[in-house]
Amino acid sequence: MFSLRTTPFLEQPDLTLQNGRLAVLCNHAAWHPDEGAYLFELIARRGNLVRVIMPEHSLYGQVCEGVETVEVTTEVPVEALSGIDGIVVELQDVGSRYSRFTRLLYNLIDTLNRRVRNVSLYIIDRNIPSGRQIEGTTGSFGLPQRHGLTFGEMANMFYSEANARFPIHIIAAGAEAVNKELMPWSIPPFSDFCGLFTSHFYSGQCLWMGTNVSYGHGTTRPFEQFGAPFMESLFNWNEHNGYSGWNEPGHPAASPGVMMRWTRFVPEYGIHAGETCFGFQLMFVPGAQYHAFNHALRLIRFVRENCPEFRFNGMEDLLEDEALMCYLKGEVDWDVTREYIKAEEQKWLRKSKKYLLYDEAPWRVK
Repeated sequence: MFSLRTTPFLEQPDLTLQNGRLAVLCNHAAWHPDEGAYLFELIARRGNLVRVIMPEHSLYGQVCEGVETVEVTTEVPVEALSGIDGIVVELQDVGSRYSRFTRLLYNLIDTLNRRVRNVSLYIIDRNIPSGRQIEGTTGSFGLPQRHGLTFGEMANMFYSEANARFPIHIIAAGAEAVNKELMPWSIPPFSDFCGLFTSHFYSGQCLWMGTNVSYGHGTTRPFEQFGAPFMESLFNWNEHNGYSGWNEPGHPAASPGVMMRWTRFVPEYGIHAGETCFGFQLMFVPGAQYHAFNHALRLIRFVRENCPEFRFNGMEDLLEDEALMCYLKGEVDWDVTREYIKAEEQKWLRKSKKYLLYDEAPWRVK
């Protein structure tokens, strides 16, 4: 049984919510400004909250006294779903299949469908900071790198494709005050997601995780800057190759919609911690469209071709696409790869229509 609810969560009349034994899956972003409280506090006030399930690295101080707390990574264990009648989920998603919350949601629906079944699932939907733009090719969970779906719409997709039968209820994003009074990046959903622009770079800059280049992890600008100690060799690249600057039209590293600034940084932790990294800060051009995934592919190939110390480190598993790996390895031209990505995005736009819950539809940069 599936339903889309257009009234706030606290006004839902379900007996399961009013009197049943409930678990909550949320983190520090599930704070409701109209109530001045976290979701688990709101349910605890009713007296029927028995378990709080938190993704790792949540930023809670004290949770609820007398309520069991379970920390999870990408899967909710069956035992954490025992002894409850319903589970309420509120996670601020970021619109990319690389988000750990995507795998957590997928595994939760799979577990409820195959191994539990008698537990109702309630999802408080949220706006996504990356909006409805899509990017990339299909991989894990049937999603592209940037999919343009809300968390509730992803749940609709996973539920439908699994032919699940347990009750699932989506509280529409427009029903909750949090989506009207707070912007979706106001409370960082995880420590590396620090602000307004992060989501628009995330689907592309995540790819550096499959290399020996830092994506800015351990700095104040993760996903907005990237670099490595060995990239210092690029400092005079423009002079030696006849370009006046990194953003000159036709430059192999340039992209419409963004400006690149040569910079250096020292990560406090993560890859190259404590070392001076040379690289670039990415900055949006106001009002311009930007395809972060396409740009990241071109940047990675540029660094690979010009820095002998560059290495892939798990990129195949990250991309899940041999055609894209062929481009990164220099085996095919960008024009061929761009057309391939375009075709894949168009396929996703057609497929995603089946799972939309709201009027605004996903779109791609043309």
